[in-house]
Amino acid sequence: MYSTLERQAIEALAANLHSDPFAILGPHALVNDGQWVVRTFQPGAHSVRLVSEGGEVAMANAVHPDLFEAVLAGPPGAYRLRIVESWGEERIIDDPYRFRVAALSELDIHLFSEGNHNRIYEKLGAHRAEYDGVAGVHFAVWAPNARNVSLLGDFNRWDGRIHQMRRLGDSGIWDLFIPGLTVGTVYKFEIKNGFGHIYEKSDPYAFQMEVRPKSGSVVADLDGYEWHDADWLTRRAHTDPLRAPLAIYEVHLGSWMRVPEEENRFLSYGELAERLIPYVQQMGFTHIELLPIAEHPFDGSWGYQVLGYYAPTSRYGTPTEFMAFVDRCHRAGIGVILDWVPAHFPKDGHGLALFDGTHLYEHADPRKGEHKEWGTLVFNYSRNEVRNFLTANALFWFERYHIDGIRVDAVASMLYLNYGRKDGEWVANDYGGQENLEAISFLRQLNELIFKYFPGALSIAEESTAWPLVSRPTYLGGLGFNLKWNMGWMHDTLRYFKTDPFFRRYQHNDITFSITYTFFENFVLALSHDEVVHMKGSMIGKMPGDSWQKFANLRALYTFMYGHPGKKTIFMGMEFAQGREWNVWQSLDWHLLDYPQHQQMQRFFSDLNHLYTGEAALYEEDTSPSGFFWIDCHDYTNSVFSFVRQGKDPDERLLFVCNFTPSYHTHYRVGVPQAGFWQEIFNSDASLYGGGNQGNQGGIASEDWAVQGQPYSLALRLPPLGCLIFKRRAEANERP
Repeated sequence: MYSTLERQAIEALAANLHSDPFAILGPHALVNDGQWVVRTFQPGAHSVRLVSEGGEVAMANAVHPDLFEAVLAGPPGAYRLRIVESWGEERIIDDPYRFRVAALSELDIHLFSEGNHNRIYEKLGAHRAEYDGVAGVHFAVWAPNARNVSLLGDFNRWDGRIHQMRRLGDSGIWDLFIPGLTVGTVYKFEIKNGFGHIYEKSDPYAFQMEVRPKSGSVVADLDGYEWHDADWLTRRAHTDPLRAPLAIYEVHLGSWMRVPEEENRFLSYGELAERLIPYVQQMGFTHIELLPIAEHPFDGSWGYQVLGYYAPTSRYGTPTEFMAFVDRCHRAGIGVILDWVPAHFPKDGHGLALFDGTHLYEHADPRKGEHKEWGTLVFNYSRNEVRNFLTANALFWFERYHIDGIRVDAVASMLYLNYGRKDGEWVANDYGGQENLEAISFLRQLNELIFKYFPGALSIAEESTAWPLVSRPTYLGGLGFNLKWNMGWMHDTLRYFKTDPFFRRYQHNDITFSITYTFFENFVLALSHDEVVHMKGSMIGKMPGDSWQKFANLRALYTFMYGHPGKKTIFMGMEFAQGREWNVWQSLDWHLLDYPQHQQMQRFFSDLNHLYTGEAALYEEDTSPSGFFWIDCHDYTNSVFSFVRQGKDPDERLLFVCNFTPSYHTHYRVGVPQAGFWQEIFNSDASLYGGGNQGNQGGIASEDWAVQGQPYSLALRLPPLGCLIFKRRAEANERP
């Protein structure tokens, strides 16, 4: 049992207490006599032999029940280990500890410690590598307060003593190259804190995870997919999304459609590409917005409790299959937006919480580090490496998966230190205020990076307060997003439409108020998943009246929405008036399309989308007061509203007239800014949509009768609970 090592070093290695196993294991020159020693730690091995490049064999002596060493006359060269296990199995491996190359350079470590390594995901995590002609996987993890870190997997019988990692100086990063491992290998990190407590953790930078309820990380290769969307990406880089049509279909992939005859299983990414993409294309949407698809342990969180920030969920397939889904979206002319969750993360034991045995990713003080309402933890934005984890993650989805935008969830919870907290449950900033200064800095850095590297991209804030300049550039003091959800418009409009039409005259301001602030930000009008869950009912269920009136009200709401300044988002199922509220555990009620009313609503929404994308007046000046003006917003008695939308060319105007009561008007006079024939290009009361077909027989010529501050006017027939859209086509005496 004689060893060239001191007993203390052997015991430290055997007990997994050594922060630099390379100091003991692998090849080492012995002092003075020119000899070399090779050591390997192989628990359970019966014998170990070294096999040199020339095939020569040297027996290693057991200097400890699990530690073997061979003393050689000179350097061992590119040797391998022939191991006979105590149960008789024999295997030949390359020794991980003869490969001393580090995963990160000094520059990588410096940038990461500053929070400025925009591709840190190429260094941390698990990556295929080849050294000296030997292929394997190089692992690296940030765990600065760990006493020891090891790798676990089937490749070492989940024994943390076999593949102990080394610490790279004071960086807090641990790494190890393991020869022979391939794509598909499942692994975890075994992390010990200063008290010896063991934490088995998934890799925060893993590109793939096991299908829940398993929680292992999976070695994945993201380099093999051949993209076919170069033209799309080029066009995007030269497009200003604020002047382009944006009709977003918000989708939860796990419940858009399922396969009930196969135990209600999910569709795969490939099946979704076959079914969802043609549907979205047919319906005229410009973008799909996916509820979070980063890996998450619990289906019922809808994806909003993320643990695998760099891994598209394995519920629906592999990373490559998700790439193919995005690629097919682009080839079909559809953009892809991901719901992204940098505000909080769950407490699951295999995740980010107490990652290295300390509060690493989260604040230690629960007054800053915990969302008690949600049962989740808050990222510590003051820590450079945590900010880097998140900013690089957003860039990663753009770079590696070619996404077109992110919708940033729960921004308000990030901005306010007292969000969801009572007095005494939060800590003020250094100036005594409620603003989270570190989160503000993080969001600004995030958006600057996105638009620097991906011009034409979308960064959309779900921000539910009146925080100023959310969608303004950082150089103007803004947060740097280019769009923000208009939560005020949503609340006011739904409150109005849920009211019985007889009483809407008393809530007239719910329709008009949003215009007073709509150009302060670049807004998206969103009727999202949040409005059809938690006993809020479905969109059609919110509408008052009998069945006919419910559908008429909903068509009027949607038409008004598409006329109001701002980009558009609706949640799946709203387009065909699903009757029940959304349930994450089952498919949408596609069987409703067997009934005429739902078919007609679907046709209506498709036509509305195609009208929207075909009329520049509806989107070019969405963010400018020049794109909208009221004709009449004062007729509260009749609950009738009229307004004009126009694009960069002021002669390209659309007139909207909306009647939000069941009353039918036969000679309702509306002022118009130009003489001519005003063609009725859309009528929400058309019979093909299930309406009563009341309208103006294709259009009407203006009269020289000045009303409502306009030089000309139209005497219109207004359908009950209907919206009309007119476009000037010719001079008054030249009916087309």
